[in-house]
Amino acid sequence: MNDLLPLVVAVPLLGAALLVAAGRRLPRVAAESVGCAVSAGTAGLAIVLLLNSSPPMTEWVGGWQPVNGESVGIVLTGDGPGLGMAALASLLTLAALAYSWHYFDEPPRRHAGSFPALMLLFQGGMCGFALAGDLFNMFVWFELMSVVAYALTGTRVEEAKAVQGALTFAVVTSLGAYAVLMGIGLLYARTGQLAMTQIGRGLDRHGGPDALVLTGFVLVLTGLLVKSAAVPFHFWLPDAHAVAPTPVCMLLSGVMVELGTYGVWRVYGSVFSGPGGIPAADAQRVLLVLGALTAVIGAVMCWFQRHIKRQLAFSTIAHTGLFLIGIGVLTPEGDDGVALYILGHAGVKAALFACTGILLDRFGSVDEYALHGRARRLRGVAVLYGLGGLGLAGLPPFGTGLGKAVTEEAVGGSLTVLYVLASTVTGAAVLRVTARVYFGLGHRPEEDTEYETTGSGEEPETQRRLSRVPDTMTAVPAVLLAAALAVGVVPGFAEVVAHGVNEAGSGGVVVSTPHWTPAGILLGLASAVLAVGLATVAVIRPKLLAGAYRAAQLRRLQSGHVGDYVAWMLVGATLLAALVLPGVLGA
Repeated sequence: MNDLLPLVVAVPLLGAALLVAAGRRLPRVAAESVGCAVSAGTAGLAIVLLLNSSPPMTEWVGGWQPVNGESVGIVLTGDGPGLGMAALASLLTLAALAYSWHYFDEPPRRHAGSFPALMLLFQGGMCGFALAGDLFNMFVWFELMSVVAYALTGTRVEEAKAVQGALTFAVVTSLGAYAVLMGIGLLYARTGQLAMTQIGRGLDRHGGPDALVLTGFVLVLTGLLVKSAAVPFHFWLPDAHAVAPTPVCMLLSGVMVELGTYGVWRVYGSVFSGPGGIPAADAQRVLLVLGALTAVIGAVMCWFQRHIKRQLAFSTIAHTGLFLIGIGVLTPEGDDGVALYILGHAGVKAALFACTGILLDRFGSVDEYALHGRARRLRGVAVLYGLGGLGLAGLPPFGTGLGKAVTEEAVGGSLTVLYVLASTVTGAAVLRVTARVYFGLGHRPEEDTEYETTGSGEEPETQRRLSRVPDTMTAVPAVLLAAALAVGVVPGFAEVVAHGVNEAGSGGVVVSTPHWTPAGILLGLASAVLAVGLATVAVIRPKLLAGAYRAAQLRRLQSGHVGDYVAWMLVGATLLAALVLPGVLGA
C-alpha cells in the first residue's frame, strides 16, 4: 500500500498535464469527462488507502531514505487525517467539476481542457499539502495550491474586479508563504532537518524554547493562518469569493481554508508540541484567542452582508474560528469534533455556494435586496438552501451538528456559548436569504447607500442567463447536503473518523468515541431554533436588526486595498508573538 501513496498526488497532476497537452484537440465533453474520471479515481484511491492506513504509512519518494537519522528527501505521510483531507479535497473537486459540466459556454481560447486542468492541479496541490510529511514540501504544495487558486479566482480576466480580487488573494497569501519559508529556514538552521517529526525531535534535543523557536513558530503559523483566513489574516477571502467562479468558491470554502486549519494542527503536533517547542499553555492561548476573535468578527460581518457570496465567505471565517478553538484545547476529543465538523461543513458550504451560483446565472445578481421574491419558482433550490442554513446552524442530525456537539463538550464553559451564538448568527443569515429571495417574505428592504458591495449588476458565469437550471446544478448540492447528513447519521462513521485522528495525534492510542449526547442534541436544536427565530425577526421587523452602520467600523476595514491587508497581516503576526512570548520567556 505504501507504494500507492504518491499516486494520490501524481494522478491529478498527470491528468492535468494530459488535458493541457490534448485539450485543444479534445471535444469539450471528453475533456470534462477526463477531469471527472481523474478526480473520482483519485478520491477512490485515497479512500482505499484511508481504510488501510492503520498503522500510518510513510513513503520516501524517489528512494531518498534517511541516512543515520538525517534526510533531505520528500516524505509523504499516509495517516487518517492526511488521507482524510486528501479524500475530501478529491471528492469536492469531483463535485465542483460535475457542477460545472458545460458551465462556461465558451472555454478560454477554445481550449476545452483548460478549466478542468486547473481544477486537477488545484486538487493535486491540496492532496500534496495534506500528505506532506516534511515542512519544505508542505510549503511547495502550499505554493502550487495557491498559484492555481489565483488563476482560478481570476478566470474571468475580462472583468477588472476579478483581476483585482485574484491579485489581492495572490499578494496576501504569497506573503504568508514567504513567512512559512523563513520559518522553515530558521528551524532547519537549528535542527538540520526538514521532516516534521525529525524537526520536533531536534528541537527537543536542544532544550527549552528560545527566541529562534518562537520566531519560527510565529512565521510558520502566520502563513497557515493566512491560508485558513483567521482574523486578522482573513481580508483576502471575501474579496476572492466575490469574484471567483462558483465551482472555485465551492473548493475555497469547502476544503482549502480547512487545509490551513489542518496545517496548524499538524505542524504544532509534529514540530512544536514537545519540550523544545512551544508550551501547551501558550499554544492554547494563541489558538483560543484567535479562534474566539475570528468566530465573533466572522459572524457579525456575515449578518451584515447583502452580497450573498460575501455573506457565505464570512460564515466560513466564523466557522474557522470555531475550528481553531476546537483544536486549541489540545485534547483528542476536540480534535475528533473538529474533524467531524469540517466534514459536515464542507458539504453544507459547498452546497450553499452551488445554490448561489444558480441565482447568479439565472438572475445576474447575488444581492439579497434586489433578488427579493424573484426566485419563488425555484422551489427545489429553496429547500436545499434552507436545509443548508439549518445545517450551518448545527441542526441534528447533520454532520455539522455532531461535530459541533462533540467540540462543545470538549471546550466546555463559556466557549460553548460562543459556538451556539456563531452557529446561530451564520445559520440565521442564510435562512434570512432563503425567506426573502426564495419565498418573497417580508417587505423588500430599503436601499442602504453605505454598502460598497451589493451584489447587483453581476454578470452571469454562463454566456447568457439560464432560462432552465441544468439538472447537474441542482443534483450536486442535493448530494452534498446528503453527504453532510450522512456524517451525522451513518452508524460507526464517527468512530472511524475518531480512530484515524486519535491514532495520528495520540501515539496510536484511541481515547475517545464521539457520539450524540442529550446535551449536544439540545444545543444543536437550540442553535437551529434561535437561527429560525432570528431570521424571522429580520424578515418581519427588519428595522430591529438591520442597519449596516452597526458594523460600519468593521466593514471599513474590508477596504479592498491590498496594502491595508498586508498591514493587518503584520499586526496579526505581532499579536501571535505577544500571545506566545510570556511562556517562552518563562521557560
